[in-house]
Amino acid sequence: MTDATLSVSFAGPHVTIQDAGRPGLMRYGVPASGPMDRSSFRLANAALGNTADHPGIEVSLGGLTLQCLSGAVTLALAGGGFIAETPNRTLGTWNIFTLKAGETLTIRPGPWGSWTYLAFAGNLQAKQWLGSGATHGSSGFGGGKLTTGQSLTITNAQTRPDREGRISCPVWARPRHVLRCTLGPQDRFFDAETLTTFTTARFEMTDAFDRMGLRLRGPALVPVEALSIPSEPILRGSVQVSGDGTATVLLSDHQTTGGYPKIATVISYDLDSFVQCRPRDAVAFQTIPPQQAIETTRQRASRFAAFEDRIRQR
Repeated sequence: MTDATLSVSFAGPHVTIQDAGRPGLMRYGVPASGPMDRSSFRLANAALGNTADHPGIEVSLGGLTLQCLSGAVTLALAGGGFIAETPNRTLGTWNIFTLKAGETLTIRPGPWGSWTYLAFAGNLQAKQWLGSGATHGSSGFGGGKLTTGQSLTITNAQTRPDREGRISCPVWARPRHVLRCTLGPQDRFFDAETLTTFTTARFEMTDAFDRMGLRLRGPALVPVEALSIPSEPILRGSVQVSGDGTATVLLSDHQTTGGYPKIATVISYDLDSFVQCRPRDAVAFQTIPPQQAIETTRQRASRFAAFEDRIRQR
């Protein structure tokens, strides 16, 4: 094993180094960060036999171009349906391949999805912040945003011809347009008609998004009274409603506290598929009882673990 050195020839907005995140610090005002689509990130690492928290690169619709300056390293690409181009071939995501010295890799949007993940058979060197290389987008703390001209080092880089080839893309990795959620914790701020609108109306993804949240376009969900609730803890997946009735779904870099009412909370696995939707895609909300949400999440976690094991042992 040796090192591989990559140069960033181009990086679009929101292209960052991520690992599994830094949970347990929200009480101190520190977001967990980590990948937008946690499931796809884990599967990209599993495809190379890496641990689930192994650092990799999160690629946005802006795309990424890397040039291998020295060494060679096997890569896994999983997530949205992007296109990966090297001098000798064009591949889709859900693939494992090797990049060698002198070769260039370009990752660009394909037919579907908004985020894809590049994992390495080796150790991507990244700055740590509070014990994690996950990048907090607005501050840049952690591994950081990729910039043109930046050099990346992969220590203990491996080439794994035994791993190369297609990875199975599970159906639940594709964009999800009906989001299961539980009402609350502040559904009391909305009247019955507004709650019905929330669960029956069509909303549209907008261009107003970042790693912190995504604003939706649709009918106004106006609270029934002036907002006067104190700031309180917020979770990933909260559907936060501003004073003018605009709904925003909070994502990986969400603030840790806030005073706007949260009309509902999207279950975690649906959120992974939701972030793969693109601007102007339609979405709708389906409310389910809390106990059903718990059971649904438990069953999905079990199926995911079994699928991850198959990918790891392929």
